[in-house]
Amino acid sequence: MPTMTIAKRDAGAGTLTTWALAAAQLVSWGSIYYAFSLFVVPMEHAMGWSRTSTNAALSVGLLVSGLAAYPIGTWIDHGHGRRVMVWGSVLAAAMLALWSQAHSLATLFVVWVGLGIAMAATLYDPVFAIITRDFPGSFRTKITLITLVAGFASTVFIPLTQGLVDWFGWRGALLALAAANLVICLPLHVVAIGRDAPRENAAYHKAALKVVNAKATQRALRTPTFWALAVCFTAYYATFAALTFHLVPLMTERRVPPALILITMAAIGPAQVLARVLWFTVGRNVRPSIVGIVITIAFPASVAILMCAGISPTLLILFAIIYGGANGMMTILRGTIVQDVMWTEGYGAVSGMLSMPSNIAKGIAPISAAAIWAIHSNYLLVEWTVLLVSLVSATAFVMAMRFANKRHIRQ
Repeated sequence: MPTMTIAKRDAGAGTLTTWALAAAQLVSWGSIYYAFSLFVVPMEHAMGWSRTSTNAALSVGLLVSGLAAYPIGTWIDHGHGRRVMVWGSVLAAAMLALWSQAHSLATLFVVWVGLGIAMAATLYDPVFAIITRDFPGSFRTKITLITLVAGFASTVFIPLTQGLVDWFGWRGALLALAAANLVICLPLHVVAIGRDAPRENAAYHKAALKVVNAKATQRALRTPTFWALAVCFTAYYATFAALTFHLVPLMTERRVPPALILITMAAIGPAQVLARVLWFTVGRNVRPSIVGIVITIAFPASVAILMCAGISPTLLILFAIIYGGANGMMTILRGTIVQDVMWTEGYGAVSGMLSMPSNIAKGIAPISAAAIWAIHSNYLLVEWTVLLVSLVSATAFVMAMRFANKRHIRQ
């Protein structure tokens, strides 16, 4: 069936599905990912745990999430998306509840191993795979809308979680977040994600589907575009994680006034959302390769501005706008570029293979940045490292587009 016909058929379909998954993403991101920082200090005071230990548990979770991305993507390709996301929400709730009862660091590490699997099963990658699979003609618009809504996760859940901690203590707050996953995310995933239609030759269909998806992933490993995108996303998310987790101490070291630090940090979230709105309204008519080049160049440009900013309010806010905007659009690019320059078959597994090194890099990057800082006890070398690696990301994206264009010409 021609692409235009498919697009017309499903352009208006799945509206309820899209909004339901968007709402679930907002809660999943807010309760699993963004809430962590608000529990660090209360846990330290109550349990005497060091900040290094608690952040190490988070790093373990991010590493596990990266390792789980490929098998979970494969299960979604085989038609188990509903089961993956439903049980992902159950696992998230169970781990948050277990966290509320943690009295040892060993339990905290067990919790984050489980939450790492839950993140791989409930956050963007599985949703992107399901949307791509079920709505091949309108996945770009739907993915953009989902990321637009989920972009408010930190805005909603950081003050909400802080309020829960103030009212019920950190253990009670974790139980409330666990309940949110069961009461909101679980039913939304049950209702929004359909089951595969029954087939008379179901066993043959599943076997054929596994063969198609396996060939798609093997083909990806032989495609230069895939490897260039893998380098691009891994370098990007490594630098973004390193800078994000060290941005406040970096500005503190530069003697930026505390009020200006808060203003700078506060500007990043709205910049992400605004960038997604611009893509949703204007950018969807622009070729994804052009948008991707703008994004990957904008990030090192923001780092260069930060390096020159000193304590200038204008430059720091400009940094925050470009930095947040680039990351806001990168999420959409990550969810759509594979389909645009490669193919949709086996998307869940291919996307999982791309996510694996990226998520591992997210877990390692903050610790690596701390080690680089320790060399001279200042952040200048960290900034130069982030700048150079982000330029690698931009170069790799340009190469990916060149490889993709050559492949289309040959075809």
